[in-house]
Amino acid sequence: MSRDADPLSPHAGRGPSPPRRGLGEAAAEGEGAWPDETHPDTPPHLRSGCASAPSPHDKVQAGLSPTDPGLARDRQTRTEVGQARFRPGRGGRVVIAFALFLIVACLPAGALWRYAASLPPLDLTQASLRSAVILDRTGQLLRPFATADGRWRLPVTADAVDPRYLAMLKAYEDRRFDSHPGLDPAATLRAAWQWLTHGRIVSGGSTLSMQVARLVEPRSERSLPAKLRQMVRAVELERTLGKSGVLDLYLALAPYGGPVEGVRAASLAYFGREPARLSFAESALLVALPQSPEARRPDRFAANARRARDRVLDIAAARGVLTADEAQAAKAEPVPVARKHFPMFAAHAAEQAHAADPETRVQHLTLDARLQASLEALAAERAAAAGPALSAAILALDNRTGAVLAHVGSAGYLDAARAGAVDATAAVRSPGSALKPFIYALAFEDGLAHPETLLDDRPARFAASYAPENFDMGFRGTVTARLALQQSLNLPAVDLLDAVGAARFVARLRGAGATILLPRDTAPGLPVALGGLGITLTDLARLYAGLARGGSVPALTRRLDGPAAAPEPERRIADPVAAWYVADILRGAPPPENALPGRISFKTGTSYGYRDAWAVGFDARVTIAVWIGRPDGASVPGLVGRAHAAPILFDAFARFGGEPEALPRPRDALVAATMALPPPLRHIRRDAPKTFAATLGVPLKIAYPPDGARVDLGLGEGAQARLALKALGGQPPLTWMVDGLPVAEAMRRQSEWSPEGAGFARISVMDAAGASDSVVVRLE
Repeated sequence: MSRDADPLSPHAGRGPSPPRRGLGEAAAEGEGAWPDETHPDTPPHLRSGCASAPSPHDKVQAGLSPTDPGLARDRQTRTEVGQARFRPGRGGRVVIAFALFLIVACLPAGALWRYAASLPPLDLTQASLRSAVILDRTGQLLRPFATADGRWRLPVTADAVDPRYLAMLKAYEDRRFDSHPGLDPAATLRAAWQWLTHGRIVSGGSTLSMQVARLVEPRSERSLPAKLRQMVRAVELERTLGKSGVLDLYLALAPYGGPVEGVRAASLAYFGREPARLSFAESALLVALPQSPEARRPDRFAANARRARDRVLDIAAARGVLTADEAQAAKAEPVPVARKHFPMFAAHAAEQAHAADPETRVQHLTLDARLQASLEALAAERAAAAGPALSAAILALDNRTGAVLAHVGSAGYLDAARAGAVDATAAVRSPGSALKPFIYALAFEDGLAHPETLLDDRPARFAASYAPENFDMGFRGTVTARLALQQSLNLPAVDLLDAVGAARFVARLRGAGATILLPRDTAPGLPVALGGLGITLTDLARLYAGLARGGSVPALTRRLDGPAAAPEPERRIADPVAAWYVADILRGAPPPENALPGRISFKTGTSYGYRDAWAVGFDARVTIAVWIGRPDGASVPGLVGRAHAAPILFDAFARFGGEPEALPRPRDALVAATMALPPPLRHIRRDAPKTFAATLGVPLKIAYPPDGARVDLGLGEGAQARLALKALGGQPPLTWMVDGLPVAEAMRRQSEWSPEGAGFARISVMDAAGASDSVVVRLE
């Protein structure tokens, strides 16, 4: 599809409906006639006032093909108004001039108001229609949407427009706009007298209010009744809306060629920026175009546009709006010869917001336009460097509020070669090792391990058939949990998941609000530790933001002005101490080559088959998640999270700005070396004695409740229940612990415990020699 046919492109030369007729004779101060346009060599359709339709010969001279669709429209216009054009003799002009005099001087006393009473009520419904616009948190435009009929008519008010443009507009179009009631009798009589004496229209008598009336109620005929109706409507508009309301309507409805309407849309289309900051040359061009928007379109008739602009500059200088030197300097500026694309930042987020609430014309999102634009450029640059057909996605979240600060769904929304229309932040993909931190958090929370607990990174087989290997195919032997997570070792992570339970781990992720997809007809198994499930970048970012918030997963906020969301119950991914342990470990992970160590907590991931590369990082302020890969899920040899996604992550943090903020340490956090830990926390192997004394005698083992049991204590009935605890072997006294907290100490191998409620519980026992055993049960 060509750019002109694209309804979302500002280059669309023709919308679904024909372009609006120009304001033509609009100037009330005598500026409507253009000496260079009334030259005998100028084609009639390029002259002001739209007094005649162009012939095919004129069209060809103007640079249009005889088969151009605009020519067909002009033929139709010539057919419709051919009978309405007339050139009355001097006697006829006297009669019409006298009639105008009566209208202006006599009718307002009573007849004009009786005529006004006979008109139907003024309907501003169509005039109030605007393009939907999506704004960032500060009001900066992210993306506009065309109206239902394909027009770009963006909301705008006078206070959002450069004051120099407004001064130039009034000086050129309606010098007495601020004082007249909607009609300017002096301008109307002057226009009639000039027409009478010259035999042609020299200047128009329309005020800005009358031009707005014509825009609100467009009519093809040019007659005295039509002019009278405009006068009545102009007064009515002023009485109803006031001066500011009338001016706002003009700024929003004035035609600028093709589907572009209003000064804001025109400023973006021709200059690529908002009309709040315009040069004198730009202001003059925007003042001139509505007079004859198609004949003066700078992207088609640059010479006409320049002459019209320069004429406005001359008159503005004569009126004292700018000096002669400023006008001369403005004339030296070139006119734009092509239209620019409208802004399309956060295209996916804007599209989703508009689809969810299509009736709201203005929506304020939580996005930061500056950060959004910077990260979009980063994603496009890195995806292009990574290879063909690759895309990238970046999501930035405010940890304190859950607000989405940046939403980059692809490497380029309009890049079909990279499937840019696909929002990768919502695509379900395999996370690789990116979920390992949450396995460690669950183990820390259960009291099963500590950052300095020793883990085994040796060849092992789980469930008789599952034998995972590390990414580099090597093994490290005995390592601490801290080092195992920082180096993303696979064996320790699977060992921990086996200890906490894969089903319980997936339940924890889902309970925190993440949508987890598993292979069809399969239960959660140990492969989920290495990416054997599906999750979106958005959910992964939320989970990491939960670690930054002490375990509390935020509910995402995308709109600032939307309806208040119903309060949600708190969702947790870990307790505060476990969350801090993980954050502290990840802060020491070795960074990529383009970054300094110890600044942010981060983790990478690579899915099986090199299909997805991930990197997620956070500090106390913000969480940023990055994905890079092919949107179609194809394999990309060599695509690794640490080499491809991590550098993007650290660059994104640099573009976010400011110094990273470390997370505060909870009061209950235990900071100790391995040998200073309590014996049960020194090593993860439950069958290994923690001290030399524990190697003597019968090994300690929990006899009841058995590991993995479901014990019905009737806790839902409100009764106080006690759970019997029994052990075999070991050296008394025995210390019983639940979720890492001591609950009983006894010389006998039997005890009991009163649970506070239903749910999972890790029950541990430690004897006098330091030997220990643990089980996980579900209480009901």
